[in-house]
Amino acid sequence: MAYTEVSLEEASEVIEKAGYRELVSIEKLDGGWANSNYKLVLKNNTKLVLKIWNEQNKDQVNYLLKITSYLANSGFPTPAPIVFDNGDFLIIRDNLPWTILPFIEGNWLKSDYESLFTLARIQAEMHLITPPTYLKNDFSMGLSLFEKLFEIADNNNEWNDFLLLLKSSKSLYQSIENLPRGIIHGDLFPDNVICKNNSISILDFEEVCNDVLVFDLMMTFVGFGWENGEPIEERWNAILDGYQSVRKLSKEEISALPDLHKLATLSIAAWRYWQFKINIPGTEHENRYLEMTSRLDKVLPF
Repeated sequence: MAYTEVSLEEASEVIEKAGYRELVSIEKLDGGWANSNYKLVLKNNTKLVLKIWNEQNKDQVNYLLKITSYLANSGFPTPAPIVFDNGDFLIIRDNLPWTILPFIEGNWLKSDYESLFTLARIQAEMHLITPPTYLKNDFSMGLSLFEKLFEIADNNNEWNDFLLLLKSSKSLYQSIENLPRGIIHGDLFPDNVICKNNSISILDFEEVCNDVLVFDLMMTFVGFGWENGEPIEERWNAILDGYQSVRKLSKEEISALPDLHKLATLSIAAWRYWQFKINIPGTEHENRYLEMTSRLDKVLPF
């Protein structure tokens, strides 16, 4: 991905279209492989995030921001996108969508019991929100991505052990298709959760969809429940306790946890394989997908 460079003057022009003026500083933000993100500070100390979407088109971004706005208006702790003077959540510059969000102060969420309990409780509350009718069913890091990788492998005649593992896992989807569904975040990793003074904000709903709820819970364990390649039982207990303080898991959901964990782990591995082996090859992250596959033979706390 080519990072979009933005000058203070360009950023000023953009935020003026949303009623903001007197920008005094602009700073690149770390993180993000599909977007260019900048922290903006105004003279009155208002802080904003300017995001340029390098890999998604106008319709895709509008959809994601519409969902984010829906969740924020439902009381879910996520920053609502800022509306421009054209009435939209974005403007187009250089053929790319540009958006503005409030900057959320704080630090990445830690993995202590209280923090993970609170995160999972908030996640369960999101799972109880009625999905909007326009919410899509396709999880972008799931079966559709697997099929994309299979097609590339066929075209290039480049199958390997990882892709064969992905292919063999497709049958797991049949075993979970009748589990409860609703709004899922799909990527609750530490760099998508900010905490300040025990208040949590959830960021980046780029994988949001209508899918299996307990799969989302497993993705949270994949993101927060491991250290040095090993599952941490205390972290799983915190996640499960927090979640079930709001929404109890059924026997069917509990029975499906191992399969769902495998699918969540493989989904992250597949995204990393796509991003760093195919889309942006040659970086130090090229074999990062193997971090995920190495987890599959570990004894899990459920």
